[in-house]
Amino acid sequence: MRHGWPLAFEGGPVLLPVETSIAREATADHMLISAARAATLKLANQREAAVPHAPVLICGGEPFDMASALPIADPALDLRNPLKGPFRAEPICWEGIAEAALEMARIAGILPAFLVDPKDAGEAQPVAADDLAHYTATGALRIATRARLPITASEGAEIIAFRSNADIREHAALIIGEQSGDRQPLVRLHSECLTGDVLSSLKCDCGPQLDAALQAIADEANNGGWGALLYLRQEGRGIGLINKLRAYSLQDAGFDTVEANERLGLPDEARDFPVAARMLKLIGARKIRLMTNNPRKVDALEAAGIEVSERVAHQLPDNPHNARYLATKRDKSGHLLK
Repeated sequence: MRHGWPLAFEGGPVLLPVETSIAREATADHMLISAARAATLKLANQREAAVPHAPVLICGGEPFDMASALPIADPALDLRNPLKGPFRAEPICWEGIAEAALEMARIAGILPAFLVDPKDAGEAQPVAADDLAHYTATGALRIATRARLPITASEGAEIIAFRSNADIREHAALIIGEQSGDRQPLVRLHSECLTGDVLSSLKCDCGPQLDAALQAIADEANNGGWGALLYLRQEGRGIGLINKLRAYSLQDAGFDTVEANERLGLPDEARDFPVAARMLKLIGARKIRLMTNNPRKVDALEAAGIEVSERVAHQLPDNPHNARYLATKRDKSGHLLK
């Protein structure tokens, strides 16, 4: 999908990713998009019935080409292309394939939009909807290596790197303190945020949260306990860096975090918490104290076999640039204040 190749799904149609397509002359009578994006295109028959990230098959009065398909896929082009349609949603007889295709697009970090059975798209690459299971398998995750890593919060820290043969993401865990079966570790799950962790962005609280979590775990170690910070390679709450930056542009236009992701046709929460559970099991931490204000993390870990004995609040002050973002997490994503 990142290469823009047409994909021939076993038992279904050929799907051509709109954003990355190498076949710029391709045309098709139908497009596949998400229901959230369909709603922003004023498909009234989708508004009431649609699950936000369910697949929607649409057709128009004229065949779709790349010039007309890209503004349908990319909300950043909405103002330049306000008169799209009219479109009609049609039944999908290959819904499982359609759902897998949208999820694969999310994993690839591209917009979830495809031309369906396009003409002049070139030779299609065979793929099966069942392949999705290989990209989301947590059992394949293993410890690749470990090393001592002195950090500002603790000179005795150790870093453990994890690798899976299912994808190219390499997660890491930072262990602070002596692991002991007598003390439940203080654990923080931190999803990668280039803009916040590295560039000190003020649009989110990720950088300060990372620093505060490391210091809290170091304090735990200084008091005879231990802890772990899991650094998960799932930028933008799982939608990828480029789509996160697209969402930032939509936020600048007045949409909140959830609304921006919906206009992109993407979920507002797509992080892989089961992979964090697998990491914890590999380091021998099956019962933990979890540092979070997000109840979803607690539920996801417990569903994956990790016992969370205590939720430890992790709240930092806002600033003028991230106050709305934090309020949206509280009001729409269920984050707690303390």
